[in-house]
Amino acid sequence: MKKISIIISCYNEEESLPLFYEEMNKIMKKMKNEFELIFVNDGSKDNTLEIIKELSKKDTRVRFVSFSRNFGKEAAMLAGLDYSIGDYVTLMDADLQDPPKMLPEMLRYIEEENYDCVGTRRVTRKGEPPIRSFFARMFYKIINKMSKVEMVDGARDYRLMTRQMVNSILECREYNRYSKGLWSFVGYKTKWLEFENVERVAGETKWSFWKLFKYAIEGIVAFTTVPLTIAAFLGILLCVIAFLFIIIIISKTLIWGDPVDGWPSLACIIIFVSGIQLFFMGIFGEYLSKTYLESKKRPIYIVKETEKTKK
Repeated sequence: MKKISIIISCYNEEESLPLFYEEMNKIMKKMKNEFELIFVNDGSKDNTLEIIKELSKKDTRVRFVSFSRNFGKEAAMLAGLDYSIGDYVTLMDADLQDPPKMLPEMLRYIEEENYDCVGTRRVTRKGEPPIRSFFARMFYKIINKMSKVEMVDGARDYRLMTRQMVNSILECREYNRYSKGLWSFVGYKTKWLEFENVERVAGETKWSFWKLFKYAIEGIVAFTTVPLTIAAFLGILLCVIAFLFIIIIISKTLIWGDPVDGWPSLACIIIFVSGIQLFFMGIFGEYLSKTYLESKKRPIYIVKETEKTKK
């Protein structure tokens, strides 16, 4: 009997957890597999941990990992993968935006059609602000043009993976993690299941526009160095343009003798070039900062307690 590990990242999900457990319990009763539910408490400030502990007391399948502080969803997913022992592993959100009812079909594709991974992707972004949906679509178009690793638009972290694929992911121990890229980086035969977007059953999203923007930057920096190449080519282009301007100015001065004419345009050019320089210095700084953080070798997360050491 194959065992399935279900990893649930939790940050202030006290309202969603009872609903998630109830729905997940219905699915587990229908399936013949063994299960373990690994709740990762990512430094929640509400009663999330207390609810998880109560679930752990009444259901031996419930395990938990509680961080010493908030380390972010990427760290929570990694911790869940580290602590999982199932033959198959899936990642889900506690807000039920990842429909548990899809799990039997996902398992069927792996067991009957020999897929290593069955991922899910939203075909609509119903319920999301239009501006967020627009930038999300643009992000995937941009990163797929720049990166050698293909990232599927609308892909969720909700996916069922074989133990072999999970072990390959666990070999990637970088501090600055972008899992949507790592899933593609390790390869393996993947089947995509599409579904309509589902809104949260309770609580509020923890992903503001600014957090999503920073997460997108993480993905670009983690999986492509094209911005650095663009900076180099643009620098060469500006040098060529500047050289041509010098020739034009010298020729104009020798012919018409008016060296000060056009100072407003010159000021605009200086401001423009300075802005370009600062922009690309920011890009260089972003790559340098990631290198700096990786070199520290700090732990990606710190565990305060688990179901075996609960206080």
